[in-house]
This record gives sequence, structure tokens and C-alpha cells, in this order.
Amino acid sequence: MNSSLTELEIGRRIYQEGVLPSGAPLHGVRMAGSVVSGTEAACVNCHRRSGMGGVEGDIQVSPINGRFLFAQLGDKALATMDPRVGKRMNQAHAPYNDESLGTAIRRGINNSGREMSAVMPRYTLDEPEMKALTAYLSQLSGQWSPGVTAETIRFATVIAPDVEPERRKVLIDMMRTAFNQKNGSTVTASNPRGRRHMTSAAEFVLGTERKWELDIWELQGPPESWGGQLDELYRQQPVFALVSGVSNSTWQPVHDFCEREKVPCWFPSVDLPPVTQAFYPVYFSRGVALEAGVLARHLTDKGRQRPQRLVQIYRDDTVGRAAASALTQALAGSGIAVEDRVLSEGSSEALRNVMAGIGPKDKVMFWLRPVDMSALGNEPPPAASYFSAVLSGGEQGPFSAAWKRSARLVYPYELPDKRQTNLAYFHQWLEMRKLALVDEPLQSEVFFALNFLTDMVAEMLDNLYRDYLMERAETMISKYEGGKAEEQARARDALRPAARSMAVAQAGMDEKAQSGSRSGTTIYPRLSLGPTQRFASKGGYIVRFASPSSDALVAESGWIVP
Repeated sequence: MNSSLTELEIGRRIYQEGVLPSGAPLHGVRMAGSVVSGTEAACVNCHRRSGMGGVEGDIQVSPINGRFLFAQLGDKALATMDPRVGKRMNQAHAPYNDESLGTAIRRGINNSGREMSAVMPRYTLDEPEMKALTAYLSQLSGQWSPGVTAETIRFATVIAPDVEPERRKVLIDMMRTAFNQKNGSTVTASNPRGRRHMTSAAEFVLGTERKWELDIWELQGPPESWGGQLDELYRQQPVFALVSGVSNSTWQPVHDFCEREKVPCWFPSVDLPPVTQAFYPVYFSRGVALEAGVLARHLTDKGRQRPQRLVQIYRDDTVGRAAASALTQALAGSGIAVEDRVLSEGSSEALRNVMAGIGPKDKVMFWLRPVDMSALGNEPPPAASYFSAVLSGGEQGPFSAAWKRSARLVYPYELPDKRQTNLAYFHQWLEMRKLALVDEPLQSEVFFALNFLTDMVAEMLDNLYRDYLMERAETMISKYEGGKAEEQARARDALRPAARSMAVAQAGMDEKAQSGSRSGTTIYPRLSLGPTQRFASKGGYIVRFASPSSDALVAESGWIVP
């Protein structure tokens, strides 16, 4: 046994890693006779890092942190497990003690004398090991995470210094409007007249709603200084999570801060999310790296003739370099020669110079933003050209008629017709709140992040632990999307006929098409996560303009997942 380890650390290693203090693997046997050991036997696999459990198919995995194991029945310790499938709350039970917990873990007999689920392993643990595990469980998720009080939850959003003033204002306006709306409907001791929007019976009975507080963390200077700025902001005022946020360059320092301080980073709007494995940051997609994978998969499709050469043109900045590198790596071994060309300035002359020598048999990938694309002019392009929808602004980018004839967009969003249906409620919300539509991808991302967070926090009840928030995001996002789409469709159908017809017309579809095509509530076709997954949208399309005089897009490929 390693005598330098504390009892809590021994318990943590058993729970999270399936490692005994001797370094030997933990062993357990299920009722069916199957043996599990080591990481496969670790409690965290089913009961999760928070100890709050969850739902695995038809099996409800109960919470096993200290409050749920040892609390008296009058404590009202409750957890909403999975409201979408009818398993609404954990079962109340008499409090365990050290002896009855040992019997449950070793023999699979609960404190009511009943045999536990066959999937629960019966573990081989000696007395010191059992004592260490009990000590760890007793303190696991024992207190609310920083940023939480009895009446409030504090959040922050992060804005990088390279963000344009217009986008900065859009983000702040969206955040403050949504926070004000939420707080106006929140019932607390200090706001007893709030209009309650009950999420569940448990939330109503326990009165766990809290007022939300928002801090705006605006970073300054070069990225290498951001980590220190974030540390100081957090020291002055801890927050439960970072919500949304925006950057036009790197997000790595924010990502690293969140993982270091165990602060959730909840769906920021960034072009270049870090790809390093982490638990607390979660993103909509891999941004330009995803686009690179989608294009590479498209160009190397078995049914297509591969080009001999692909020229990629980009700015020599963090995002441009990363996008070009990702595409080069994705095409490695494909037989397609990749040539990088850096645009030094956004003038027409500079763009002509960088495109010199490109022939009609080549393909070109432009990793450029609208400010650079405006120099494309009206001259026909020298070859078939692809553009990043993330960087260019998509169909709203500055494409001339000449370029629309041959331009293709690598498009990680839902196709426009269906997207407008999915975002109908979002557009109505903007109109009701008197907010202009300035940047649909950014604003719809902020809207989703806040609405998803609202529902997840409400369903957490009084179990406000950061690990639990991330676990619920993993398991609930696809159920949330489907449920919200149905809920918003019902709300639309409840409109007066004239108003409903107007909403349908604004979506650009007839009522029959609209009612049969609703699959989500975001700009993305589908969002899903699982344990260790941190990118919710995983594919994209190749699209083209319907005509040189139109901004309408037509799909040229199916949904491509690299």
C-alpha cells in the first residue's frame, strides 16, 4: 500500500480509476457472473464524477454521494433523473451507515434487505479500502459549487479583444436580455411575485429556482496574457460557469482556464475550438477544423474525380493557419497536392497576386473573412472555389455574381429552408424582445446556450454541482432538442390562424412541409453528445448558390461526417 496517499485520495482512486491502494485493479462480479476489473470496475462509469448517477436505458442509476446515502429522509434530497422517459425522481430510502453501505457494495444487498440490480458489481474490498471509499462518497458533491448561493447563481461570459464592436454588442445585448427575462420569471424569497415557469413537480415543491447574475469578462492584450486575467477575475468573483462567449482567434487560454479551475465552458461561439481532451468545455462544433474534414471527405469521395492540386488561400493568423493545417492533414495520403498561399493584405491586387498561376483543373479553398473577400471583385474565378461558411459569412458573404457561379460553401449548418423552420421561435423571440437580427449564427448559438442552460439548471434542483451540469449536457442534449422542437411546434400551432400563416410564410415553407420537417431548434442539423464527447455537431454539407443573382443555397452533397 502506498502510505503517502490520504484516505480521500485512496477513495477517489477506487471510485474514479478502479485502482486499489496497493496499485492492484479493483475487482467486482455482477449477478450474471461477469467479472469487471480496473477502469471497467470503477464506480464512476455508472454513477459519474458527481456521484449523481443517471439513466442507462431502462436502468436508473441512483445518486450515491453523501447527501443521498446518509441524509435523513426529511432532508428532501431529490434528483430528477430523466424527465423525458418517465423516470422522474430517485427513490427515497432510509439513510445508510458504514455497515449497511459495506453490505450494499460488497454483497449487493441494500439497507432495506433487498437485492440490488444485477448490473451493480459486488466488489472485493477490505476494511481500510471500504473505509476510504466511504470517506470519499461522504464528501462527494457535498457542497454547492462556487458561484452558487441559496438565492443566486453567478455566471460570466468571455469576450476576446479581437471581436468586432458590433458582435460584442450583439452578444451582450442577447445575454442581458435573456438574463432579465429569466429573472423576471423567477420566484425567490426576495422576489415572491415572480411568474413561476415550473420545469418539474420537484422544482415546484422544493423551491429551488434562483436568480441569475451575469458578469462580462472582457479580455485585453495578447492571448498569452488571458490566463492570468481570467485567474484574477475568478479570484475576485467566482462563477458557476462561463456561458457562451466569443472570439475570432484562439480560445485555448479560456479552455485551459476552465479545465484548470473545473469551471464549465458552456457552448461559446468560436471559430477554432481547442481539440485537446477536456471535461469542462463543450462546443457546438470543431469550427474550421470540422470544415476542413468535411471538404477533405468530399474531395476524396469514391464517386468523384480527385483534383491533382488544391490551393488554399488564408490569412497568416491563428485561425487561418489552423484551418490550412487541418485541411493539409486531412488530405495527407490522398494523392492531392496541397499548396498553401498566404494573403498578406485584403486588396484586389494582393488577391490577384496570390491567385496567380491557378488553372481551371485546380481547386481552391479560401479561408477568408468578408473583409478580405470583398476584394474578389467581378472577375470570374480561375478555378472551382470553396469557401468556409464559418469565416465568410456563408450566403450573406460578399460574393459577386461572377463568383456565385462557381463558388461552393463548406457548410456546417442546417440547410436554409429547414433552418428557418427550426429557428422560427428564435426569430419570434428576437422580435418580441426588440433585438435586431445582426448575426444569425452567433445570435442563435447564444439563444440555444442560454435556453439549454436554463432547463438543465432547473432540472438539477438543489444539486448544483459543476460535474453534474456537464453530465446532464452529455445525456440530455439530444432529448432536449427533440422535446423543444415539439414544444415550439405546438406553441406555433396554438397561434391565431393569421399569425400562424405569417410565421409559416416567414419560414419560407407551406404548413404541411413545416410540420413534417422540424427536428431541432438551432442553426445546426443535429446536436448530440456522449461521455467524453465535447463537440455537439459533427458534420456539414457542400452547398452552392442557386443562381448568380440569388443568395439561396442548394445542397450539392448529403450530410458529411468526417
